[in-house]
Amino acid sequence: MYLKKITIAMAATGFWWASGIAGISQAYAAEDTTSTQVEDAEQNKKVEARLAEIKAEEKAAAKAANGYYVERRSYGTQKETEPPRYVKQLNKTWLKDYDAFADVDWLDIGLEYRARYEYRDNDFRRPRENLDEPLLLRTRAYVGLKNILDPFRFAVEAQDSRRNNSDYTRSNDTRDVDKADFVQAYLELYYKDSIFGKDDLGNSRPFWVRGGRLAWESLDRRLIARNEWRNTTNTFQGIRANIGEKKNDWQLEAFAVQPVQRFTDKLDEVDHSQNFYGVIGDWRRWSEYVTIQPYYFLLRQNGDDVVYDTNGNSLSDRRFITAAAQNQARIDREIHTGGIRVFGVVPGTQWDYDASYVKQWGKQQRFISNAIGYANVDHDAYAYNAEVGYTVKHPWKPRFSTSYGVASGDKTTAAGNDFSDNGRFDRLFGFARPWSNNDYIQMENIRAAKVRVEFDPKVPFLDNVKVDTGFSWYQLDDASDRWNAGANLRDRTGNSGRDLGKEYDLRVRFPINQYAALNLGYAHFWAGDFVQDAVSANADNRANFDQNRSKSSDFFYTELTLYGF
Repeated sequence: MYLKKITIAMAATGFWWASGIAGISQAYAAEDTTSTQVEDAEQNKKVEARLAEIKAEEKAAAKAANGYYVERRSYGTQKETEPPRYVKQLNKTWLKDYDAFADVDWLDIGLEYRARYEYRDNDFRRPRENLDEPLLLRTRAYVGLKNILDPFRFAVEAQDSRRNNSDYTRSNDTRDVDKADFVQAYLELYYKDSIFGKDDLGNSRPFWVRGGRLAWESLDRRLIARNEWRNTTNTFQGIRANIGEKKNDWQLEAFAVQPVQRFTDKLDEVDHSQNFYGVIGDWRRWSEYVTIQPYYFLLRQNGDDVVYDTNGNSLSDRRFITAAAQNQARIDREIHTGGIRVFGVVPGTQWDYDASYVKQWGKQQRFISNAIGYANVDHDAYAYNAEVGYTVKHPWKPRFSTSYGVASGDKTTAAGNDFSDNGRFDRLFGFARPWSNNDYIQMENIRAAKVRVEFDPKVPFLDNVKVDTGFSWYQLDDASDRWNAGANLRDRTGNSGRDLGKEYDLRVRFPINQYAALNLGYAHFWAGDFVQDAVSANADNRANFDQNRSKSSDFFYTELTLYGF
């Protein structure tokens, strides 16, 4: 019995000891598990922090490469580059295969030939209905010197524009014809590392000033443009200066120029009747999601020095210009234009936007009549544009957009003896193509609503195909003012209403190879009540316009562009 008790006690003692050891082991195991979990959590935090650092480093590297610049996505507003896109650095052309040119990085060269066949059935830019099939030909050549003589640089760009097989004369249409002339010919002082230092990303803020014959594009191209679609080009003569480049957090441009008068058959001349000044800012630093562009322009015109119309016809030549038209053209004007544009991409989304507002003020003359002469009136006009787009995450990158634009018109009396302020927006030297693919709309006296789709379809046998299509609705801003692109059709009474019409357009662009590209397009226009009714509004309209023309028009074109380099 005693032995049995001892055995039981020893067994109990062993159980307690084993239990104690197990408990201690379990405690140590729990402590080890907790420690491991803490270490894992800390390790995960370190990994996440390092991944965040890597992502930030990649973002910083990308930003350092691209700078502060964010490309706009709005339709038809991409500026032509400087130098133009068809220009290449010599050692990046096929000439690099020759040893003599392999290291030539100080010379820019370019050669471009463009041929566009147009089919225009009932073109509303003309007062009478017909079928016109012109062939528009344009040749450009560019040579520019850089780097090797810095800060001294220069560039020369020549252009020859012609039109064949048209029902209309070429002798007085500088919209399409301007034979063998200079688009650019300037000297430049260029300082890559200027007194304006660097931005926070370490990008140098260059400074340059150019003097001579100049052609360039600014803002959204609606007020200053080279008019790349048109067969001829806007040019100026004077001085242009710039601080910074698009990679920088801010940029400032200023110019003092005179427009160049185009002629069809002789060398272009400086238009000494007009002086055009401006300053444009770009502010990109405030946010990576918005670029802000404030600007101011001043256009002064001395009516006594106005000698030609826009087509180079002498105002005193009664074959083309009536005495009344001459008097209306030879007016003094001082027009101030102030505006602001903002564009960018909405953070964390596929939405983009582009909006601008422009105000014009100043003074100008109105020609009232031979008996009364000229009246001095105020110039008071405005314009605004807004576009919103959404890009779908898809290999074709479809972008859907809607936009609305307004440029004010001039309300006048039915008799025409008008002493009121001038309310018609002056489009200055802008590009009309974003308004209408038919070329029917200019930035004055217009209200335009649009919906568009742009996408890059993946075609097995073609690369970089781009397609865009859209529908537009047009109204006059003021029913008593003119439709300028529509051969100046007008009803001063306003009784013909404001319904200008609707337009559908389609465009397909693609490179054939690195030396050739094709552009195909179509546009259909349905004339509104104004177009139909204004023709019969007065005797002048009935005499000058076709009263029985069709109510719609068709425009088709095919455009081939060849590159020398």
